[in-house]
Amino acid sequence: MSARAPRPPMGVATTTTLKNKCIYSKYLDAFKSEKIADIENAVKSIFTPQAQIDAFHPVNNTTGSSGYLSNIIYPMINSFKGFQRRNNIIIGGEYLGGEWVTSTGYFLGHFDKSWLGIPPSGKLEHIRYGEFHKMRDGKIIQSQIFLGVAELLIDLGIWPLELMGGYEGLTPGPSTQDGISLTENEPVKSRATADLVEGMLMELASPDAAWLPYWDDRMIWYGPGGFGSYVTTEAFAAFQVPFERTFEGWGDGTRQGIEGVGSQCKAGDGDYAFLSGWPQITGVHVKPFMGIQPTNKRIYMRDCDWWRCKDGKIIENWCMVDTLHLVHQLGRDVLSEISD
Repeated sequence: MSARAPRPPMGVATTTTLKNKCIYSKYLDAFKSEKIADIENAVKSIFTPQAQIDAFHPVNNTTGSSGYLSNIIYPMINSFKGFQRRNNIIIGGEYLGGEWVTSTGYFLGHFDKSWLGIPPSGKLEHIRYGEFHKMRDGKIIQSQIFLGVAELLIDLGIWPLELMGGYEGLTPGPSTQDGISLTENEPVKSRATADLVEGMLMELASPDAAWLPYWDDRMIWYGPGGFGSYVTTEAFAAFQVPFERTFEGWGDGTRQGIEGVGSQCKAGDGDYAFLSGWPQITGVHVKPFMGIQPTNKRIYMRDCDWWRCKDGKIIENWCMVDTLHLVHQLGRDVLSEISD
């Protein structure tokens, strides 16, 4: 019996996925331009006016191309001179009848004006991003947008909470440098990847860490800001097992009768797979977390992942969590604290 309650399996990339990835990749090319108008036109051409956009804290939600520009892109362009975007992974797939594309990488630029109340460093800075877009008829109709705000604060030396002990810094793209997948992958390979990752996920929170055999011993988990990154299964397990126990009932809440928690998208695409949930995880805060003493509050965690698999094992995993939103639920308003 799996550690977690039954749920729909991952989907896989389809011929429609390939078309959407190509449309999305062409859209991303606009960010290579030095002209803001090129980015504006590209955004307006791919987002429907009514697109529902769930975004990182403190934005939280916005709508359509106008919201994506005014709440996410324009503030960064204004604060980071020489604003650029570097994509490390572009993949996609179908899940429960919906077609999704996703990318992750970095926004970067010379940080010379305050952003989200964060004082500028006057030097080059990187902001990790993760985007998940549901597409229909070649247009984006729904999105989930993660930005690594906590990672930036840690780099600037102004993160006000305790760190969890892993490496904090820039996370590289896939070691194989093949994360931008604009070809049609074999459904059999995509299904094998999806099933491997789903099998691992179903064993999370098991009392005997039954998820460990799914990973290559030399795996790397590139974690969110504050959580840190870890290499080898031994180092990752030393982080993951205590973390799961920090939030009692850690999971999607199904067995506790909680609804609305879980994946909005997840699929395999060749050797890669992805997942995103808004929220993805819930649990009750029963042990210290980043120096915050137990509150016994139920938290809802916005979480996403990209995985690379090799020879039937997971070998690289990029994970993002909306860390600021998570700790805000525990009574810590990080952006207000650094402003004070």
